[in-house]
Amino acid sequence: MKDVILSILEAAVTAKRTCVESNVDNLIKGTDLLTACLRAGGKVLIFGNGGSAADAQHLAAELVNRFQIERPPLAAIALTTDSSVLTSIGNDYHFDEIFSKQISALGKKGDIAWGLSTSGNSPNVIKAFGTAQKLGMATIGMTGRGGKIARCADLVFAVASDTTARIQEIHIMLGHILCELLERALYPEEFLPKT
Repeated sequence: MKDVILSILEAAVTAKRTCVESNVDNLIKGTDLLTACLRAGGKVLIFGNGGSAADAQHLAAELVNRFQIERPPLAAIALTTDSSVLTSIGNDYHFDEIFSKQISALGKKGDIAWGLSTSGNSPNVIKAFGTAQKLGMATIGMTGRGGKIARCADLVFAVASDTTARIQEIHIMLGHILCELLERALYPEEFLPKT
């Protein structure tokens, strides 16, 4: 049992290190996209299915409430939380439409659509990116080894793993890095040494 625990730990640490090291430039680009969007009065719409839905809600909460510092709320909405909207769209149209219809209603040029899919092939995430791009929104995709999302998002964070748990752990870590870099970009004075 101890060997299994330590093996899981080693796999997680290795996967995280490899992913962050290979995504440093993407993390900077993502920070720049998010900073420009929020400075211009835009918002971030975050979405995914299952565990990725929970991660979308987690990241939206970090932006709206706070992450590391006391600061004004940042405009972010998780498109995974309104059960009436989700079930209405899923029932009247199709589950593939649950995010794209919300983006049509809530998104505008200059906003960001941030979709998470461990497989990279979630039809509703892919469709949402198409809708967002038609509106002039930037798209950020977080995925496993890539899938279709790697070909349709403007900025892609791909995790080189076939284990859903490792991919989800890394997505939330990348999201946390983006949150901290965003706070540092928007409120640099808060990170200066206190005298």
